[in-house]
Amino acid sequence: MKILLSVFFTPVVMLLTAGDVLAVIITKNIQYKQGNTILEGYLAYDDAIKVKRPGVLVVHDWTGLQSFTKKRTEQLAKLGYVAFAADIYGKGVRPKNQQESGTQATIYRQDRKLLRQRATAGLQVLQNYPLTDPKRIAAIGYCFGGGTVLELARSGANIQGVVSFHGNLDTPNPSDAKNIKSKVLVLHGADDPFVPEEQLKGFENEMRQANVDWQLISYGGAVHSFTNPEAKNDPKGALYNPIAEQRSWQAMRQFFAEIFR
Repeated sequence: MKILLSVFFTPVVMLLTAGDVLAVIITKNIQYKQGNTILEGYLAYDDAIKVKRPGVLVVHDWTGLQSFTKKRTEQLAKLGYVAFAADIYGKGVRPKNQQESGTQATIYRQDRKLLRQRATAGLQVLQNYPLTDPKRIAAIGYCFGGGTVLELARSGANIQGVVSFHGNLDTPNPSDAKNIKSKVLVLHGADDPFVPEEQLKGFENEMRQANVDWQLISYGGAVHSFTNPEAKNDPKGALYNPIAEQRSWQAMRQFFAEIFR
């Protein structure tokens, strides 16, 4: 994997810190490759911080690397992290509707080796970025991305933690959990119809048998996509839940405080 030379700057987001020091959130589109496929990720960091800091890899939901994921990446930068949103689908592949999203997601759900390779390529960009402390890295993901960061952990990635927000928990090779080096946090909608009880129990057994340091928090009344304000009352079971969103974000922050201590 190598990073291409093309780096595109986008408008910055400005904010005041608690000490009234002007901070600037720098955002960049970064092209890189996995095999022969060109990918385009999204990087964000606080330019006021001059030292290396922990990095957070962000993996998008099934709609691809679009506005929701970019906003989350910027939020992480405001917390002081170098945040990089990986592109699993490829440059310019940005689904326009549920059918296109399903088609793309299915490619990688059916080929977990390729999924892991795409996630690893993004991780390497983050690890090699000059402002990142490569010894302090976590990965988070939403829905499709939640399942992706769990696969990244199962691949044996040398990172400190992974966080899945309403992600799928299944894997074709549960024994791969023995490769997990990181701590695992799963933030789950208790009424998510896309993660049936048998999948939940299978995941718990997988973690126990591999002696993984794991946590699973279930939010009552929450279904799929509970963190996404764009998730409307989908009869299939996807709906934004502001309370669960806030609680899950705080749980992630507490988790980071622990693993990056």
